[in-house]
Amino acid sequence: MGAYNQIESALIHGGIYGDATTGAVNTPIYQTSTYMQESLGKHRGYEYSRTGNPTRAALESLIAELESGMAGFAFASGMAAIAAVLSLFQSGDSVIISSNVYGGTFRILDKIWGNFGVGYKIVDTSNLEAVNSAITPDVKAILVETPANPLLTITDLVGIADLAKHHSILSIVDNTFMTPYIQRPIEHGVDIVVHSATKYLGGHSDLIAGLVVLKNAELAGKLAFIQNATGGILQPFDSFLLIRSIKTLGIRMDRHVQNAIAVAEFLKEHTAVKEIYYPGLTEFPGYEINQKQAKNGGAMISFELSENHDIRAFFRGLRLIALAESLGGVESLVCHPATMTHASIPKDIREKVGITDALIRLSVGIEHIDDLTADLDKAIEGARM
Repeated sequence: MGAYNQIESALIHGGIYGDATTGAVNTPIYQTSTYMQESLGKHRGYEYSRTGNPTRAALESLIAELESGMAGFAFASGMAAIAAVLSLFQSGDSVIISSNVYGGTFRILDKIWGNFGVGYKIVDTSNLEAVNSAITPDVKAILVETPANPLLTITDLVGIADLAKHHSILSIVDNTFMTPYIQRPIEHGVDIVVHSATKYLGGHSDLIAGLVVLKNAELAGKLAFIQNATGGILQPFDSFLLIRSIKTLGIRMDRHVQNAIAVAEFLKEHTAVKEIYYPGLTEFPGYEINQKQAKNGGAMISFELSENHDIRAFFRGLRLIALAESLGGVESLVCHPATMTHASIPKDIREKVGITDALIRLSVGIEHIDDLTADLDKAIEGARM
């Protein structure tokens, strides 16, 4: 790092900070598709904006620094980022994925990459012995979420990274739920980190973006080729918005987590709540592992109401908290994974891994905590049958 040692400062001053030409403290929006060349084969570092753009480059440099990686890449969405990473594999390869993983990740492997001969194995990655047993010669990577979506299952990052190294395969972590402010997988030995930057990194529900960070130059070179060849790049204006949003990531996440802890305690004590999933609770399975690899439990909570409650009435009863896809915005959002974020996963697989029709996922925002708990309490009481 430069004249700072803490991530709170890196969020603001990291990567390519400012503009060397004008002295502007914010990287300008270089809204251009191409660049004048001085002569044949001689340019100023940029030729065509699919290949490289100064605004996007500033963002890519920033996320690489924040995740302690070698290089970063910005894509038009989180799924475009996942697709680019999966393009590292070829027909006959397989990827191990966490047993509860974002539905879009499952869908692209099951419905798209399967057409090209890339397979997958669903494994409880919190069980390292199960992961090790699942590694056969065709397995070329382990792709995990920790906490996983939507049951917040915790996976040991060091354990996964060590297993991957031992078998000479890649370790990939989707760090969307935690962000580099809370958890930095590369520092635990992981090879590749992926983000849906639409979520906490963007933080305001006003952009769609994906980011990838690589640990070494060889991987970075491969992904740079894939990004340029396939072209799913993030546009300059959205790159600018994302840099702007990342500057406030630290103070936003502090408030998100503060509220999440209070909401988790409220739900834990509520007589109508049958089950709660939150890594910040000491009794949660994986709490100790999460404490070793992350600053805190994040701001995502999942829970189930007791059988004498109508889940549809609960959703209808909310006034402050919005029923909506996505997460990580300053506003609190609630969703029904079985019919929304994870609907693409077949029902038998969902139920096998614990994603029941009763499961509710809550992205805790930064509103006043009293208003959040009052909204939840009223909706729960209104759902009683």
